Amino acid sequence: MARSLYEWLWQHEFWLPPGITWEDMQESEDTHYPQPRDLLLSIPFALILVVIRCAFERAIALPLSTKLGVRDKQRPKAQPNPVLETFYSTCRKNPEEGELLSLAKQCDLPVRKVEKWFRRRRNMDRPSLSKKFSEACWRFTFYIISFFTGLAVLYDKPWLWDHRECWTGYPQQPLQPSLFWYYMLELSFYWSLVFTLPFDVKRKDFKEQIVHHAATIFLISFSYCANYIRIGTLVMVIHDASDCFLEPTKIFNYMKWKKTCDSLFMIFSAVFLISRLVIYPYTVLYNTYYYSMEIFQPFFGYYFVNVLLIILQLLHVFWSCLIIHMVYKFILQGTMEKDMRSDTEESDKDEERDKIREKEKNGITYFSNVTSNGYIQRSGSEPLNNRAHLANGHAKER
Repeated sequence: MARSLYEWLWQHEFWLPPGITWEDMQESEDTHYPQPRDLLLSIPFALILVVIRCAFERAIALPLSTKLGVRDKQRPKAQPNPVLETFYSTCRKNPEEGELLSLAKQCDLPVRKVEKWFRRRRNMDRPSLSKKFSEACWRFTFYIISFFTGLAVLYDKPWLWDHRECWTGYPQQPLQPSLFWYYMLELSFYWSLVFTLPFDVKRKDFKEQIVHHAATIFLISFSYCANYIRIGTLVMVIHDASDCFLEPTKIFNYMKWKKTCDSLFMIFSAVFLISRLVIYPYTVLYNTYYYSMEIFQPFFGYYFVNVLLIILQLLHVFWSCLIIHMVYKFILQGTMEKDMRSDTEESDKDEERDKIREKEKNGITYFSNVTSNGYIQRSGSEPLNNRAHLANGHAKER
């Protein structure tokens, strides 16, 4: 059954232009074509990247964060409470009103203290600023290396300058060693991101990140297997261009260098919009849709790859709308709008509000004690020598 499915899936009519079969793609001593089994090498390479990342963050990024003044916020810790801890671990981290009342009765605590306990407990699980800084440093380092590696690999390739060259001789385009290692670098990096997802900073778009990484791995793998290497290299280098500016924007944000952060975000926005809404449609979409028709007639693989690339462009439009909205807010308000994906602290305003309530409560209690000790009688006369003590320490004759 599995073999029949495999043979049906890899019919040459699906993936190769008319008149070309898998027999025409046989390798020789001098000619090598992409093979699906090559992709298995990306798994051990990804594990090596994970080890390199751990060493980089510990030996370089963390000491650098200290020298640059990145300080972790001191968070009040939640007091040990087995009942609340069990509910937090097994049920949910943000209980509803009815659950708060039930937990308050079980622990013999006020509801407000139970709410405060859950706020502090959630904040304890949130990543520190130094961890966010270290992750941004690692991604920035990789994107810089990947982008310039892509430029170095593609600089002397004809299809970078003449996009029709992407289809010359397709699919019988030999795989060059530099292109193979460039593909392995990109694919291994995204596999490493999948492996470290449980340990990385979890933002509000955590599920979307999983979908994004899975889609990226699928696109890279498919383009390799179908020998869309030339198109794939163009897509990767275009995407890395804007990412090189996104991560340093985060780094300067964690350092509280607001003006530098805002300037870098504007540069990132310009590079993103130009590369994803102008260069990508012309270099990739127009190329695959029109120029490929000059070489061969449409087939299933042609439609399939174009659909994937158009879906990617729709994502570019969606992200561009969000970026344009943030730039618009920045121009009007003069300050950068907060990234909605960030997982922010809850305790600041809530803790201050609780402290204000406690101070007000204590003030009312103190005033009641003062007035009762001063023998103020609303319904009767007062002694002539009675004094009402005021908060400023003075006494006033009544």
